[in-house]
Amino acid sequence: MKITETCLPGVLLVEPKLFGDSRGFFLETFQAERYRAELGIDVSFVQDNHSRSICGVLRGLHFQQEKPQGKLVRVARGRILDVAVDIDPDSPTFGCHEACVLSDDNQRQLWIPPGYAHGFAVLSAIADVEYKCTEYYDPGDNSGIVWNDPQLAIDWQLETPILSDKDAVLPTLAQYVSRIREESLS
Repeated sequence: MKITETCLPGVLLVEPKLFGDSRGFFLETFQAERYRAELGIDVSFVQDNHSRSICGVLRGLHFQQEKPQGKLVRVARGRILDVAVDIDPDSPTFGCHEACVLSDDNQRQLWIPPGYAHGFAVLSAIADVEYKCTEYYDPGDNSGIVWNDPQLAIDWQLETPILSDKDAVLPTLAQYVSRIREESLS
């Protein structure tokens, strides 16, 4: 397994070993002991998610504030631009992002520890994205940052993304930080 550190602390690009021949291929997408020993991922995954999206869909940038989720993301079919954003105002990499192409061709995974915002843009006709989560989804704790925040300057590789109504009206990073600071004072 090849592991590449990114510009964000703890966010890792993982390339599992692929065993292929004329019949197809085999790979382990997760093995607790190996991921703990080689990546330092010593967590319990409590939920697996699978989304299917058409070309041009952009999902994100999402996170949970009180019960943050770590995510191990992979693409079973298609190609996406997967993005993690540091949303911790006390972090030296606050406002920075990492963007990686994940696909069924490269079989890469992105490990995003708890505390980061996450989103992806679909670059192929269809994409099936699977991700393991370290915390249960809580609709009451779900939050996000708008995809086109100029402070983040993410090149999503899409001209006009297809967004959910919710994702279209998410706050900017500055608005989010202002809100959490106000909440902590009250």
